[in-house]
Amino acid sequence: MSYDFDLFVIGAGSGGVRAARFAASFGARVAVAESRYLGGTCVNVGCVPKKLMVYAAHFHDDFQLSRSFGWDVEAKSFDWSTLISNKNTEIERLNGIYEKLLVNSGVNLLNGHAKLIDAHTVEVNGQQYSAEHILIAVGGWPQVPDIPGREHVTDSNQVFFLPEQPKRVLVIGGGYIAVEFASVFHGLGSETQLAYRGDMFLRGFDQDVREHLHQELLKKDMTLRFNCDVQRIDKKEDNSLLITFKDGQTTEVDCIFYATGRRPMLDNLGLENVNVKLDEQGHIAVNELYQTTESSILAIGDVTGGMQLTPVALAEGMAVARRLFRKEEYRPVDYNLIPTAVFSLPNIATVGLSEEQARADGFAVQIFKSSFRPMKLSLSEQQERIFMKLIVDEKTDRVLGCHMVGPDAGELMQGIAVALKAGATKQVFDDTIGIHPTAAEEFVTMRTPSA
Repeated sequence: MSYDFDLFVIGAGSGGVRAARFAASFGARVAVAESRYLGGTCVNVGCVPKKLMVYAAHFHDDFQLSRSFGWDVEAKSFDWSTLISNKNTEIERLNGIYEKLLVNSGVNLLNGHAKLIDAHTVEVNGQQYSAEHILIAVGGWPQVPDIPGREHVTDSNQVFFLPEQPKRVLVIGGGYIAVEFASVFHGLGSETQLAYRGDMFLRGFDQDVREHLHQELLKKDMTLRFNCDVQRIDKKEDNSLLITFKDGQTTEVDCIFYATGRRPMLDNLGLENVNVKLDEQGHIAVNELYQTTESSILAIGDVTGGMQLTPVALAEGMAVARRLFRKEEYRPVDYNLIPTAVFSLPNIATVGLSEEQARADGFAVQIFKSSFRPMKLSLSEQQERIFMKLIVDEKTDRVLGCHMVGPDAGELMQGIAVALKAGATKQVFDDTIGIHPTAAEEFVTMRTPSA
């Protein structure tokens, strides 16, 4: 049977674009349909604009610190509208780059919502297209609980387009987005509270890392509420929001920002027309080749419920393109030792196992820890401390995990991830000469295991 396309991709986010343009470069006839914005969540309402806002938030501390080095610098004011406008300009530039990447690769780009008609047919703007393979890469969408007053909530898409900086903001959640935006708002001068229903944010991260960040945020006078959940939200006559918690406590803010997870964006996708099954969490179920229960339809990225990280979606997109159209270059994605960062202030970066995971997996481990004030702060009164931690297998000496809380942690951890991927032992770390004076050298100078 002949088809209009060899591959039809629904969604032009990171994974979809990667799969589409490389499949096209391998000689496949490829189409991509996108109804919102090119680049998906990461480029438009995710990691890219968020990182720009994190940079903006850090200037408050930088201005203060500069005085200890002799600079007479005074930050007279911060203009939210300038930040948002410049951010929007940069995102538009990136949208254009994504469009050029696709078009220059020979991809047929369709602007419109795609709906599955059957296992080999997609409809966009009333026109149907047939394809041998269909790839679903639609990502996720913010999820807000159904509570009284939810219409007053700002979600993780809307937060990037707030017309004004809120003077008082309550951030709800305990994951990456919540912790990062609490740091952003606080750094930009908003009176910030972070509330989480659990006993500590960043579940799944090393406990020492979580506790260290907790203490650093308290030093910055951020209000942290744990074991705390919202019961209702009421809007007052002055447009402020009255938040009532389930324990009866209340607080008033100008903005309540929910970062309580994301759901797979399957709205009006036409799944009822095909044999594509979902898992218990509502994600598209796939096998190790990213095939759904309808063999001609594949899915990658956040919509499958795996690790919701842009580089993971990119790797999956490349794997799909190679397996379908360049089999000799196909390599399965290795999900072990994937580094990640939380761009809180201070940053977190980690790769490998936490101490808790290592012990749960049966490893006898040695733990190496270090906490110190960075040299950059030595002339100032700022008391922020860096935290570093290595988890080492006692039997093989292999480094199982590496963790850091501190400035530029993500930049530093990328190189260490390469070392761990190569199987580096603690002896390799010890034998490596450090770069002095840097914070990074601490990773190769820790010699005494913690008690």
